[in-house]
Amino acid sequence: MALQINATNPEHPALLLELPWHLPLEEWPQEHLVPLPRGISRHVVRYARAGSEVVAVKELARRPALREYELLRDLDRLGIPAVDALAVVTGRTDAAGGPLESVLITRHLGGSMPYRSMFETTMRPATMHRLMDALAVLLVRLHLAGFAWGDCSLSNTLFRRDAGAYAAYLVDAETGELHPRLSDGQRDYDLDLARVNISGELLDLEASGALHPSVDPVEFGTEICARYRGLWQELTRTSVYPAGKYHYMERRIRRLNELGFDVAEMQIEHSANGDTVTFVPKVVDAGHHQRQLLRLTGLDTEENQARRLLSDLESWMATQDDHDARPEVLAHRWVREVFRPTVRAVPPELRGAMDPAEIYHQLLEHRWYLSERAQHDIGLDTAVEDYVENILPRAREPLRQPASE
Repeated sequence: MALQINATNPEHPALLLELPWHLPLEEWPQEHLVPLPRGISRHVVRYARAGSEVVAVKELARRPALREYELLRDLDRLGIPAVDALAVVTGRTDAAGGPLESVLITRHLGGSMPYRSMFETTMRPATMHRLMDALAVLLVRLHLAGFAWGDCSLSNTLFRRDAGAYAAYLVDAETGELHPRLSDGQRDYDLDLARVNISGELLDLEASGALHPSVDPVEFGTEICARYRGLWQELTRTSVYPAGKYHYMERRIRRLNELGFDVAEMQIEHSANGDTVTFVPKVVDAGHHQRQLLRLTGLDTEENQARRLLSDLESWMATQDDHDARPEVLAHRWVREVFRPTVRAVPPELRGAMDPAEIYHQLLEHRWYLSERAQHDIGLDTAVEDYVENILPRAREPLRQPASE
């Protein structure tokens, strides 16, 4: 069988042909590889360079490779946080003509870390809670979209910093199934797997001495269930309000917005006697603040980063004299006059894996910290200068907690 490359971008096949497909992945020479931290996988996985891009290459059988490729593309179309599927390479043979396994190629998620790399230094319990929050949000989003993961775990997730919290991304969709709607039984099965997997992974870390003494692996495995159920209930519960109290529905929608979700479709029914109104969010989309910031500024960020940047944007807009200007016009001025110059003041060699939105959030945090200490607002320029001089040089790795926490 001849070598075949199915790719999402016309430019990728030419770049990917330069990689040594005639060799098993374990034998690829260092000149093609990129030394990035990898999580635990049942398959051989390597990071490689294809042109200007860094890609993750996973070796597995042809049928599951093609299936996972299509599932990841489906998740992308649904707007679910997951790695981008770039290509599948099949029909590989070695120099003697013997068959080699197919490979799935995904784009490396910039600024992300597998959970084991995050435990290279002992992780505080507060950070562990943030990881559980991020994983619970990801699982809820998958289930709302009708995707049964089948293997939810820390190992199958990548984490990116998101303005003091974390954003979780699905990495492995090999066991997943996409349905029009999930039953309660399917969701409970996924959740129980998540509980067992997470507890097992944390027990393994505990045995290696990499877990904080106060972290109970079984308790944290159970925590994912509680956090998931609380969020699912808030997003899907039926509310009954007195007739005419329409502001109660608006308050419910605002609450969902605060959680980072938009109500794209709702069902409203009056009771037979007209005394009450039943309100049910039927379609809930994540990324409320992301979409708002993107519409105003063109900046594409994580959800909590967007929430923080929007808050700073609103504060800045309140200080401007041109109150009649459209919000979009003022927002683009803020990007041009405040956001970009501030981020550019941080030397690229000190940024590590932080993207511009995360850098700006860190600077806002540091400004708050210094202002609290000084008992007056020290200004953004002073915060940037102190952050570059005193904080970034001491940072040992990109996922470290900010100095103000």
